[in-house]
Amino acid sequence: MNIKVKDELLEIKKGVRLILKSKKFYLGLAVLLVGIYFELYAQSILHSWALSGKNFPQFSDVILDNIPYWKVSFIYDWVAFLTIIVFVGYVVHKKQYNKAPYFLLLLGLFEILRSIFILLTPIGNPPGFEGADSFFNGFSRYELGVYPSGHTGGTFIYVLLSNGIYRYITSILLFFIIAALFLARGHYTIDVLSGLLFSYALYSFAEKYLKEKFTI
Repeated sequence: MNIKVKDELLEIKKGVRLILKSKKFYLGLAVLLVGIYFELYAQSILHSWALSGKNFPQFSDVILDNIPYWKVSFIYDWVAFLTIIVFVGYVVHKKQYNKAPYFLLLLGLFEILRSIFILLTPIGNPPGFEGADSFFNGFSRYELGVYPSGHTGGTFIYVLLSNGIYRYITSILLFFIIAALFLARGHYTIDVLSGLLFSYALYSFAEKYLKEKFTI
């Protein structure tokens, strides 16, 4: 085996050991899992409200009302998944293992924040939305809760946490996600913009108050 490849594998092994030995990693992972659970639970509540007869309002949207509808919902799901892979590549390539607990914490907090707001603002899906046509849709029975956009906000966190060529790549992927969300009527414009703002606000807060505490 190539010596350089051996060295890289050894670095990865050391990084994984560093992560698995840290209590901070498990705490960050726990927050992420709780965040995912909270969001799914919040969507299940919205679903029960819908079954009970509650109507979720739909609105006009300057952008959505003036662009064609394309059934490209699979794009925003698959590109979001690709962004995760790119970010993991960034962590490995740049040897950011010591920040893994912080990364997980930030993603988990965003999920928790989103779960709260989709219950506080139970808005219906944009007119014309036909449901996500994606393999990933099988992970959830529900497609409710639009404010703020989880695809946009979650991906923007990856953009903010990466740097160099990886920030450039994740930014391009974020653009494709937003374009697909608009074309497939997956979110209103305000959902997308709020996803960006929520993520930036959370990132700014975490960088100041949480980063040092959750870095190994």
